[in-house]
Amino acid sequence: MKHLLALALALAVAGCGFQPAYSPASAAASGGISVPEIEGRSGHALRKALIEELATGLPGITEASLVVTLEEQLNRLAIRPDEAAARSDVIATGRYVLDTGDRALTGSTRTETSFNVPVSAFGDIAAQTAAADRAMGTLARRIVEDLRLQLARDP
Repeated sequence: MKHLLALALALAVAGCGFQPAYSPASAAASGGISVPEIEGRSGHALRKALIEELATGLPGITEASLVVTLEEQLNRLAIRPDEAAARSDVIATGRYVLDTGDRALTGSTRTETSFNVPVSAFGDIAAQTAAADRAMGTLARRIVEDLRLQLARDP
């Protein structure tokens, strides 16, 4: 009797349209545009932001691959009297290629995000991580905006 109940439950769940919450993002989830992995922690944040930005797709693009190369730099700006940094910048540059099969769109964009450096070492790490995440979100928006502009000029 238990086996029959388990089989009935399995069939009911299989036919209900259930999808796992943590399944890997597919090309369909990003409007038919796949985004391969980008190296590093910031690369992961950039890829995630790009998938979110591309969820609605790009005009005239049904299937494509967006390859992004990320360069990230940390600049220490203001220096305190004890020679510790007081202000820093995260500078991120993304070079991208959108390959649709019959043509390729290329470009590059850059963003800069500033943050105050707390006195504690752990605070500095947290502030730097938060600034890098903000920079990746901005970079993803700029890449998608640039692609939309290129597609509007050359349909």
